[in-house]
Amino acid sequence: MATYSLANERLRALEDIEREIGAILQNAGSGRDARLAPASLSKEKTNERLLDRQAAAFTASVQHVEAELSAQIRYLTQVATGQPHEGSSYSSRKDCQMALKRVDYARLKLSDVARTCEQMLEN
Repeated sequence: MATYSLANERLRALEDIEREIGAILQNAGSGRDARLAPASLSKEKTNERLLDRQAAAFTASVQHVEAELSAQIRYLTQVATGQPHEGSSYSSRKDCQMALKRVDYARLKLSDVARTCEQMLEN
């Protein structure tokens, strides 16, 4: 169950990043959102400080998206290469499967030994 919640959390994070990228692209040319869009660069009487604030906010938004995407890529790289990561149960499941196969093999060999012993006792 924890694996599903971790996967859902990762998907929600990617959806948030996607929405933020959409907002950045939409507002980059519209000038509607003073926090994100330096679109007012084309206006002649724009206050220079306002432009600086808009450019800084736009840059910060792009850097935030870049950092979030880098974190997601690092996580996916760890998962794809089999390195341990939080939420991974593959290694534990594989160990359990191998232990069960060893138990089955030991049972088979013990039954062979028991059969041989019974045959020797009968003769």
